[in-house]
Amino acid sequence: EDSAEEEYQKMTQANKVTKTLKDQDVAYKTQEFKGLDKSVADLTADRETTDTELSAVLEYYAKIKARCIAKPETYEARKQRREAEIKGLKEALAILEDETAFVQRGKRGSFGHFLGMPGQ
Repeated sequence: EDSAEEEYQKMTQANKVTKTLKDQDVAYKTQEFKGLDKSVADLTADRETTDTELSAVLEYYAKIKARCIAKPETYEARKQRREAEIKGLKEALAILEDETAFVQRGKRGSFGHFLGMPGQ
């Protein structure tokens, strides 16, 4: 009986020590969990901020890229621009020819008349 009681006391004492150690372990693990949970929350917030900044940078890059990268002119646009330039040059040539003819006729007529020479 004494040995059974001693065995019981030893077992009870061992259980108390084990329970105390496990309670302490739970307390430390809970504290560690709370710290890690806070770290996860901070890192999640940092990631959201970084994602927002990345979106803004990519949007700005798209705007800059659209303005900076030369786009080839389409055939239709080149053709239309060329035709408009030819039309403008033809109009300028016609105006210059009319003015030249007018100036030449005016010079002959007025110059000859001024000197008293008919028909020059």
